[in-house]
Amino acid sequence: MLRLEGVTAGYGPVQALFGVDLAVAPGQVVALMGRNGMGKTTTIRAVMGLAATWGGRVLLEGRDLAGLAPNARARLGLGLVPEGRRCFAPLSVAENLRASARPGPWDRRAVEALFPRLAERRGQRAGTLSGGEQQMLAIARALMTNPRILLLDEATEGLAPAIRGEIWSAITRLKAEGEAILLVDKSVRELLPLADACMVLERGRSVWSGPPAALTPQLAGRYLGLAGA
Repeated sequence: MLRLEGVTAGYGPVQALFGVDLAVAPGQVVALMGRNGMGKTTTIRAVMGLAATWGGRVLLEGRDLAGLAPNARARLGLGLVPEGRRCFAPLSVAENLRASARPGPWDRRAVEALFPRLAERRGQRAGTLSGGEQQMLAIARALMTNPRILLLDEATEGLAPAIRGEIWSAITRLKAEGEAILLVDKSVRELLPLADACMVLERGRSVWSGPPAALTPQLAGRYLGLAGA
């Protein structure tokens, strides 16, 4: 579905990625992991064309995305839920969803069934929603594009425990329905049971990949600072 082969990328003269390799198969949830500042968000931005790719290849279903603008990549099936949510604050919930809608099974009714709070807030401006509700809206907005793969950056960062639970429940349902997801989150306890595979970044380099069961406490301590995770 999605493959990165030796991707190097950066911002201006500053290199941030140094040969990143990654693969997400159809219907698979891949956890992109690493300490803060190790290149997780830059990797997602490189996939979307929001960070300059200096070398390597980003392939979507075998198609090289080199030279394609972010909007063209979105039309090909990349659905981005960015870090910080970035909803269209002046627009209502319904307008946010309508702005990204493309034909497919994910329509307003489907995303409101996934997140019932959005149905309750349909006419409310996005900027007045709570952080958790904005995250629900950001995920729903990406789903309304009917993506081939969902790129979910910091799924539950800064959210209250109850809201985090709702987000994780929704992601679990998306996995059950066969959505391919590249997922970044610091909540390792919730992340690992959902993931089919993990890839760890350290200083912009791919340093470990494998199934969640192979991520030992020693590896978690070395690469994530989470001994005993």
